[in-house]
Amino acid sequence: MTMTILRIIIDLLIAVGVIFALAGTIGVMKMPDTFCRMQASTCITTLGVLGVGLGALLYTIFVMGSAATAVKVCVICGLVLVTNPVGAHAIAKGAYQAGIRPRKKMEIEDYRRDFNE
Repeated sequence: MTMTILRIIIDLLIAVGVIFALAGTIGVMKMPDTFCRMQASTCITTLGVLGVGLGALLYTIFVMGSAATAVKVCVICGLVLVTNPVGAHAIAKGAYQAGIRPRKKMEIEDYRRDFNE
């Protein structure tokens, strides 16, 4: 009985992660400018990876019983949590420096200060 409840929880976490990843993918295609696309590609897909990662972590611990695989899943999720926002910030700063601007005027524009504009 408890194993079926655990499998349902694992399946729900993975399904939520997949839904967030799908929403991020659709957001990248539908958003109007570069900066909005980066928002969709980083925030939403990071949540997607976390959902799938938590489901995979529960699966490796309770179903497979493999501590080594659980550590690998934790490392992958940690790397995604750290590199996704940092990479998006670097890409956004590079896009701004290359002259790409949002369609609407930004209320707070810290990049202008960084590039002495």
